[in-house]
Amino acid sequence: MKSLFGVLLLMTLFHMSSFSQIIHLWNGPVPGESSPKKPATPTADSSRGVTRLTDVTDPIMQVFTPDPGKANGAAVVVCPGGGYQILAINLEGYEIAKWLNGLGFTAFVLQYRVPQKQEGALQDVQRAIRIVRHGAKEWKLSPDKIGVLGFSAGGSLSARASTLYNKETYPKTDAADAVSARPDFAVLIYPAYLDQGANRTITPELKIDSQNPPMFLFATADDPYGNSALVMAGALRDAKVPAELHFYAKGGHGYGLRLGNPAADVWPLLAARWLEQAVK
Repeated sequence: MKSLFGVLLLMTLFHMSSFSQIIHLWNGPVPGESSPKKPATPTADSSRGVTRLTDVTDPIMQVFTPDPGKANGAAVVVCPGGGYQILAINLEGYEIAKWLNGLGFTAFVLQYRVPQKQEGALQDVQRAIRIVRHGAKEWKLSPDKIGVLGFSAGGSLSARASTLYNKETYPKTDAADAVSARPDFAVLIYPAYLDQGANRTITPELKIDSQNPPMFLFATADDPYGNSALVMAGALRDAKVPAELHFYAKGGHGYGLRLGNPAADVWPLLAARWLEQAVK
């Protein structure tokens, strides 16, 4: 019965989500992964209308393409949140991809490894950016207009991708690994785990310097993780990296694009304006 539920849930997800292609990040063994490759396990939080994925051992990207007449030649790798435990795949993945398509972006929704596989997740996002950049011609993209957008733990992962792009996290496997893993821009919406240094300073893992990509950050004062955006924006400012921070009073955490939340009503408009300038 449980297996049938999983199949039906996945069918529902795929019906709701008009992606054009699934890309498996790793053709051979997944680096550092001991579990066999298999589809992720879906569960539903019916109270919030959120579909969660866990047990990701075969990381993939799902490609969402805009209408040809609207395409702007830029791409975004979307990193859903979920505390590095699960992926809120519809709330912070598919719904975001459709929003990005409306702005002209090709969206690549990333299923990175969970639960609690932070090093594997960094490998996955680096590999994802490289695959998109290497295949830019195939998707009619500019290789210098490849960004990341993440929520909560996905915001943490996007920040790590933006600051650790020179870190060699896995052995090179093919031609895609010869291109840069540096995103050209980054959007962090209610990011988490960026303030884990002493006295809530920048997380020591993150390497902030003038070569980090421009970044848009949005959070709220009533978000328990809200300090992450403040700390990250301050570090970027000190490094003279272009950064735009919006810090609202109310909204909490985990709202995505859902209507009725004051923060969710605002951040998409601000981010859309910033993204338009970022890919000019």
